[in-house]
Amino acid sequence: MGQVLDILALRSLVAVADCGGFHRAAATLRISQSAVSQHVRRLEKVIGRPVVERQGRGAAFTPDGQALLTESRRILAAHDDALRRLVGPERPTVTIGTTEHAADLILPAVTAALPGHQVRFRIDRTRRLDAAVDRGVLDVAVHLAEASSAEGIPVGTLPLSWYAAPDWRPPAGRSWPLVAIEEPCVLRRRALSALAGRGLDAYVVCDSGYVAGVVDAVRSGLGVALLARVSSTPEGLAERSDLPPVPPAAMSLRARSGADPALAAAVVAGLRSVLDR
Repeated sequence: MGQVLDILALRSLVAVADCGGFHRAAATLRISQSAVSQHVRRLEKVIGRPVVERQGRGAAFTPDGQALLTESRRILAAHDDALRRLVGPERPTVTIGTTEHAADLILPAVTAALPGHQVRFRIDRTRRLDAAVDRGVLDVAVHLAEASSAEGIPVGTLPLSWYAAPDWRPPAGRSWPLVAIEEPCVLRRRALSALAGRGLDAYVVCDSGYVAGVVDAVRSGLGVALLARVSSTPEGLAERSDLPPVPPAAMSLRARSGADPALAAAVVAGLRSVLDR
């Protein structure tokens, strides 16, 4: 027999039934809605008949779909039991979101704080992380407190420093080229304010969507940047002490509604151990 019922597709079908629709099934499985639809179409191709009919945002199973759903639950139960016997209990998966700032500190600290979990990370801007927590896509998000309008749990602060290429020299006069993350960005606003307070006419010579782009532009000699100071200076950059000091940036944590309080507490403790060091 050449036909095969794919395990991932069967799991998507069961999720559609248990969640009441494709959209909620996708959120539960943490995959795209189009991927869930493709899985269902793959099953329909195998059995040669429709199994699910869309009804607005919901879904109704055809008689063939009901029969396949019953078999799917049996197959998945046997599959998962076999894995538990052969591999051992599956570690629960936790999805953590964080900004790029000090990710080399945050990611190892979170992983170490959750030894019994399989940890997945998403690195993104604060507003998108907040939205993902609200949708339940992320279990926990860690970001700059000032960048979020939502209340979070304080987890420590990030020291900030100025960086430039090692051989970079400021231009003559009072104009200072700044490299920064595109708006909205807390560090960008702080940098412009600090330079203006020193009487310097700062202007953004280059902006980027992510920290990696800022580091590349500074390394090339375009200007200075205000970045989180971590354990080691980014390769190809040098810290500058001739610019006004900027206060540390507070970091906060948000957990999705219904998340295990012990999980959030473990992450908070792990982050405080490195951010307050």
